[in-house]
Amino acid sequence: MLIRPTGNDLRHIAHDLGRVIAIAGAAGVLPLLWAIAKQEWAPAGTFLLMIGIAALAYAAANLIRPPQRRPVDWSHGLVVAALTWLLAPALATIPLFLSGHYGSWIDSYFDSMSGLTTTGLAVIQDLDHLAESVNVWRHTLHFLGGQGIVLAVLVFLSGSGALSLYQGEGREEKIFPSVGSTARFIWLVSATHAVIGIIVLTIDGVFVQGFRLSRAVFHATTIFMAAFDTGGFSPQSTSVTYYHSPLFELMVSVLMVAGAMSFGLHHAIWNRTKGLGRNLEVRAILTTFGMTLFVTIVGLGTAGVFSDAPSLMRRGLFQVLSAHTGTGFATVSSLEIGRWSGLAFAGIATAMALGGMGSSTAGGVKALRVGLTFKTLVDSVRSSLLPERAIVPATFHQYSRRRLTADLSKSVLVLTLLYVGLYLFGALVSIAHGYPLQASLFESISAAANVGLSVGITAPDMPLLLKLTFVLQMWVGRLEFVAIFAMIGFSISLVAGE
Repeated sequence: MLIRPTGNDLRHIAHDLGRVIAIAGAAGVLPLLWAIAKQEWAPAGTFLLMIGIAALAYAAANLIRPPQRRPVDWSHGLVVAALTWLLAPALATIPLFLSGHYGSWIDSYFDSMSGLTTTGLAVIQDLDHLAESVNVWRHTLHFLGGQGIVLAVLVFLSGSGALSLYQGEGREEKIFPSVGSTARFIWLVSATHAVIGIIVLTIDGVFVQGFRLSRAVFHATTIFMAAFDTGGFSPQSTSVTYYHSPLFELMVSVLMVAGAMSFGLHHAIWNRTKGLGRNLEVRAILTTFGMTLFVTIVGLGTAGVFSDAPSLMRRGLFQVLSAHTGTGFATVSSLEIGRWSGLAFAGIATAMALGGMGSSTAGGVKALRVGLTFKTLVDSVRSSLLPERAIVPATFHQYSRRRLTADLSKSVLVLTLLYVGLYLFGALVSIAHGYPLQASLFESISAAANVGLSVGITAPDMPLLLKLTFVLQMWVGRLEFVAIFAMIGFSISLVAGE
């Protein structure tokens, strides 16, 4: 029997949701200051409007605050997380829609969802002439989404409700005993990388690219936020190709790898933890990256896509790294990627589907699940070959020795199958609209795994239903299903409960 939520339950959810939305709106201060500095007065007005609406949401949340405040329970936290990732893009889309670079509100919502989920697919028009402050806002969405909107609130929260909010965003790993201290560490790591990354990219912009200082800072800031948060938005329509620099690509690659690493691994490296080579997740991602890179390079080489070996290695390596980390940067055009077939297509599509490490800014199935799935299969084969009374040790190393329980194996396999189903769902919708099978599968994986690479399907003129499908995939893929199921169950109990 379903128990219908009470009015007090709804007030608790609305109160916490308002606080989270207010944090998202407060992030608009950065592009607002940028707009004022650049004297972009029209965009400045749209940021003020967005911040004002966020302030009203915060005030309304305080007005409906329950008389007796209690910690948010598990299901409520998951519902707040799921709704946050639907409503925050609606708020963030205000400056985008009013910029005049989108054909409809749905198009601006598409890009807003893509930004916050660190996907990077875009339907913006005339990107090269977009106001700098609006461009900064697009990339700020990457930074806000990559660290997690809810994480900003968790810095000030504690308790079981905080844990459900944290895991509702698709994060599993607690680095410290409390979620609040874990959230603060994640923001510390991000801020440290931001300072170093922006300074280095600014130096490159001035002395290598030949930009004036203000333009170098603009490119450094936007590229850093897209690279470290594995987002894929670019201030120019030609993505990383715009910079025509192997050195620039190398620096961006370092940031992409840092973003795809779990924050637990960051903590282990910072503390010089020994034995990381035995870590199942580290071994899994190195193995899958090596395999997908090999397959892609062989495919590109046999097809004669590039005329010389250095170009083959440089372009192939960067595209696979961008795909596997879930970043979505490209040094070749969408049309050129669309012509890749055979092994090259299989390699880069598989890299996108697998994704980066868990509890990182990357999407996809995640390396730990890949490693656990493989270990479960290997252990099952070993058990079937060994004598009946033989015991197969069901353990794995993840910073310490851990048990691989039947429940853990089952949940990993279920989530992996759910991702495969999500990839196929988007591909079927795309095929139904007349797009080829290979291109449809590629674009669907890119959306659901929050990658952002495209073969040309994603465009302002693509069908409305397909835009909504990709939005759904980006949302579900970012939250990794659990919070979505909790929200659906809560909604059913609200309507049909007793």
